[in-house]
Amino acid sequence: MREKREILVVGGGTAGWLTAAYLARFFEGRITVTLLESPDIGIIGVGEGAFPTIRSTLKFLGIDETRFIREASATFKQGIRFNDWLHAPSPDGTRHQYLHPFEAPFYTEGGSLVPYWLLQDADSRPPFAAAMTIQNRVAEARRAPKRPGEGDYAGPLNYAYHFDAARLAQVIEARAVELGVRHLRGLLTGVDLAADGSIAGIRTDAHGTLEADLYIDCSGFRAELIGKALGVPFKSVKHQLFTDRALACKIPYDRPDTPIESFTIATAHEAGWTWDIGLEGARGIGCVYSSAHIGDDRAAEILRRYIGHDDYTARIIPFEPGYRERQWVGNCVAVGLSGGFLEPLESTGVVLIEAAVGMIAELFPHSGPADAPAARFNRLIAARYENIINFLKLHYCLSRRPEPFWRDNADPASIPEPLQELLRQWRHRPPSRFDFLLDLESFAFFNYQYILYGMEFPTDLSASRGDFPNVEAAEKLFARIRNFSEQATQDLPSHRALIREINQGASRGA
Repeated sequence: MREKREILVVGGGTAGWLTAAYLARFFEGRITVTLLESPDIGIIGVGEGAFPTIRSTLKFLGIDETRFIREASATFKQGIRFNDWLHAPSPDGTRHQYLHPFEAPFYTEGGSLVPYWLLQDADSRPPFAAAMTIQNRVAEARRAPKRPGEGDYAGPLNYAYHFDAARLAQVIEARAVELGVRHLRGLLTGVDLAADGSIAGIRTDAHGTLEADLYIDCSGFRAELIGKALGVPFKSVKHQLFTDRALACKIPYDRPDTPIESFTIATAHEAGWTWDIGLEGARGIGCVYSSAHIGDDRAAEILRRYIGHDDYTARIIPFEPGYRERQWVGNCVAVGLSGGFLEPLESTGVVLIEAAVGMIAELFPHSGPADAPAARFNRLIAARYENIINFLKLHYCLSRRPEPFWRDNADPASIPEPLQELLRQWRHRPPSRFDFLLDLESFAFFNYQYILYGMEFPTDLSASRGDFPNVEAAEKLFARIRNFSEQATQDLPSHRALIREINQGASRGA
């Protein structure tokens, strides 16, 4: 018997290295962590963005924020701006836009301002995010969420990052090795199964057979262990989330001083949407679409029209929206794309990696059967996937666009019943924290509020107007938010200026 338990991570990339580094940091040498990485398989970077949870993860790993920004070519992300999701641009050029910021709406001890916004005149009130948080104005002005010199992973506004996925993996790899992860390079050539169906060992071209107490499958869409070796079925959700392909590319800026957007731009088109991410030296752009509604040539035309020229090379990324309901089977756990993928919207890929590895760390038994936590893990991760499906579907099903893709998304037959039930309730009250169980959620009730009211969902409180008598006090708070928004826009540096200062510090040895 081995002196201490061993974990073998199969696959590198963001999923593999984040998993290995996190477990090495969590167990602090009490468990041996090894990562096997193929030198011939590249990284799929879908979206190149994250959710604010990544800050806590990077801080836990002990990665300096300044180093991370420099080495991963990272920029700040304060949310997502949605263009044309409610309806297509009008002939006169009028467009519908709304922001899903990371900052929670302003709340007071006396209660929420949301009902007071809902009771205002719908034709004259400001957009929900603009009324409820200063981040809307700050992000639209392309300001940074913090000032130079403020502490690592801290600032007056909530934020995440955009980054180069390959360079992010390299940053985490370096930290993982510092934390004691054993790094092996080689090809997986076969998987040996024990009599009970668990994994007895994996065969490699360079290291012979490797054995461990727990095998973590981070082999991406190939799912070498959980799918090919163990045959765990994949549950498609294509009947609810229709997009299944993306065309991705990078476009350099026209000038080195071009302002960097402080959010992801998600622009709807006839059969999906286009992401636009501001990195330090280029924009990451991708056209996400449903192959059941348009072909690859039409998607390429939409991407070309969005960019405005054809001087780029785009790669096509096919994916099947869905997940494995059993991601921990015997002594094998799937993390990342091997466990499932829904779509690039809202950067849920990295969020799900963080959720999975956090649960593995907390649940992994130091003795006894390695699969003891499997049933609980599977219930928790499946619930999280289903709840994310509801949240993503919310973005689509409220659209009034006339194209077949959008009409199909608004069809009740494609909307999960739990979401339909919530929508029925939300016609008479705003989303509440009691609608969600936090340990099963990646998004809070206010994230739903931003999408609902950004898409002009009608919550009718007129019959209970008398229950909200503090109109004058609410108006003063709305005015304070407006004033703070203007002040923050003046006080915070431009996004590019802060990124330039952080990166120039490297050349000065700072």
